[in-house]
Amino acid sequence: MTSSISPLTHFDAQGQAHMVDVAAKPATHRIAVAGGRIQMLPETLALIESGSAKKGDVLGIARIAGIQAAKKTSELIPLCHPLPLTRVAIDFEAASAHVAGAIGIFCSATVETVGPTGVEMEALTAVQVALLTIYDMCKAVDRGMTITDVRVLEKHGGKSGSFVAR
Repeated sequence: MTSSISPLTHFDAQGQAHMVDVAAKPATHRIAVAGGRIQMLPETLALIESGSAKKGDVLGIARIAGIQAAKKTSELIPLCHPLPLTRVAIDFEAASAHVAGAIGIFCSATVETVGPTGVEMEALTAVQVALLTIYDMCKAVDRGMTITDVRVLEKHGGKSGSFVAR
């Protein structure tokens, strides 16, 4: 039985971890979009939306944190290549009604580069850190917040082409 799953690229023939050699890969325009959500109490969402959180502009600070995280991904994930990012955009969408039972904020990160490898890890890191920043800024009023559903939503560019999550 053959598998359609590619072998793991971060291991050599002896099973040792290594950074993938991308020197021979052409530099192409690459885009990745990741998303995730933080669920919270309705009162917490109202506090964020009104701009009256004690620590300041929650979403503004979370946006900057997400951008900064994308830029530092190779420092956090051991085998990621440092990449010259050409764009990082962080967007938030509040769900104040019970959308699938979840009140909270959806965060998406769009990351772009022109380089030899993709930016999925940068997009995922940006989303995680932006959501963690929201948690940090609001934990005094809602320790039960839950970060969930973080995943790659789409990617474009490179040899493997496009991927769009269902």
